[in-house]
Amino acid sequence: MTDSAPIGVIAATERGRTAAARLAAAWPGRVRTFTEDRAGEALRAAFAECGAVVAFLAVGAAVRALAPVLGDKHTDPPVVCVDEALQHAVAVLGGHHGGNDLASGVAGVLGCQPVVTTASDAASTAALDSYGADLGFAVADPAPLASAGAALLSGRPVRVESDQAWPLPPLPPNASPQTPPESAAAVLRVTDRTAPPCAETVPAVTYRPPSLVVGVGSARGAAAEEVGALIDASLDEAGLAPASVRALATVDVKADEEGILRAARDRGWPVRVFAAADLAGVEVPNPSEAVRAEVGTPSVAEAAALRAAADDGAGADLVAAKRKSANATAAVARLRPRGRLALVGLGPGARDLAAPRALAELHRASVVVGLDQYLDQVRDLLRPGTRVLASGLGQEEERARTAVGEARAGAAVALIGSGDAGVYAMASPALDFAGADIDVVGVPGITAAVAAAHRLGAPLGHDHAYISLSDLHTPWEAIERRVRAAAEGDFTVCFYNPRSRRRDWQLPEALDILARHRPPQTPVGHVRNAARDDERAVVTTLQAMREGGAEDVDMYTVVLVGSSASRTVAGRFVTPRGYTWRSAADETVP
Repeated sequence: MTDSAPIGVIAATERGRTAAARLAAAWPGRVRTFTEDRAGEALRAAFAECGAVVAFLAVGAAVRALAPVLGDKHTDPPVVCVDEALQHAVAVLGGHHGGNDLASGVAGVLGCQPVVTTASDAASTAALDSYGADLGFAVADPAPLASAGAALLSGRPVRVESDQAWPLPPLPPNASPQTPPESAAAVLRVTDRTAPPCAETVPAVTYRPPSLVVGVGSARGAAAEEVGALIDASLDEAGLAPASVRALATVDVKADEEGILRAARDRGWPVRVFAAADLAGVEVPNPSEAVRAEVGTPSVAEAAALRAAADDGAGADLVAAKRKSANATAAVARLRPRGRLALVGLGPGARDLAAPRALAELHRASVVVGLDQYLDQVRDLLRPGTRVLASGLGQEEERARTAVGEARAGAAVALIGSGDAGVYAMASPALDFAGADIDVVGVPGITAAVAAAHRLGAPLGHDHAYISLSDLHTPWEAIERRVRAAAEGDFTVCFYNPRSRRRDWQLPEALDILARHRPPQTPVGHVRNAARDDERAVVTTLQAMREGGAEDVDMYTVVLVGSSASRTVAGRFVTPRGYTWRSAADETVP
């Protein structure tokens, strides 16, 4: 199921129709409601016409209605059933192909409990039938999946083989490349090669990664049959699987060559086109001056394959050199996979304030890097087999280098911190070291400042500035200039790292600077351990803070100082938005 796929919703009762309306409001443009009296017929219609189905029916009724039309688990749409009391959203079909996610989505909208019964999810392990699916992997033959999955879940030794390192989710410790072939109860193999290294005596699941690009050149008017036969022969001779081809590539002057386009279309491959000048700079083993004279580059097939594969990966290797027919040339390149680095902010501390996407990235990562105390908060979320690399305070650079290094080695890495990874956290040092040879994703998180602000009231209602008072990495002179500029600009100011055992004078100094531009009764709030069990929040004034109110502040505290417009309303710290509010009665309708 994709985000654009229509969702058929079966609602046979008034309560079901009301709930269906809630789903439609939450997912505008995606929900198609079936309200026919014959629920079974409506369910079968939705099953045939939609990309996913939500049925406000009993599971048994849904199963009986769908049994005659069920096909293949990989192609049937996912189905979720919701009970009449709206207490449970049960993933009935297609759990690993969108059903489990749909159940969670429905539960999130309706406030009910998702029910997931697939064995791998219950054991918090990767599902073999969708392993690597987000990377474009395809299962060569689904027949061994059930037996291999049973071996994996039962803890029996499973051998893992792979041509290259891909940023895949973790597998349990009993699945390992170090498992000897003779003791393996099953084999999981990631390869773009057609033949296994030896005859299989145990269930072996073969995954086809999208690792290959076929480069093609042809004379004008070359037949699709000739181009296709040459491609097939090139792959077959090199022992490469067509299912691992991600694209066909050629030069721009051949962009309208029907023989090339049809050969790609017949095989379900997209076509990538490059300018001759771009291909001319690609080093190839078999250049041709005759080709240069004709199209402006000494190589089409080899250069286009290498260029497309390198663009999609961390580099490329030619695995099938140029092969010719009477009117065409073909070559095959293999990309080097890019590792994956997720920069994850866990929020201010409370589990329910961590973004669902952040939790999903932790579940997705095979390596998690972070401060030891933050890792302790999330160990229960990690899948079995996840490698955890912890370090202590003051080792930020080491953590950043470690995370980037693991991603460069091909792993799926999550580098974690509190709050938002991009605000006084690990994103900036990591990105200082990260190059174009890895993929980087960022997950927004609720910062300590935002969590503290909501605890205090609305202190950030207008323009505001964040300033760290730690002079470990920034000279105090620079910090002082920033505080003075914020004071003169009349910003609400949020101070991070305000005070520690060894740094006890910076906060009073900063408050003195602000006091030169603020009235004594300016609201000040400070929150320690925002959104955690031992949270403590105080609303006071600038004068009181300067007269000793800063004694309770430490490195776990965020301090917010209002602008000249900030005020206290019913004990809450408020900074007005700066508008002149008018009631509806004041508006003049022309």
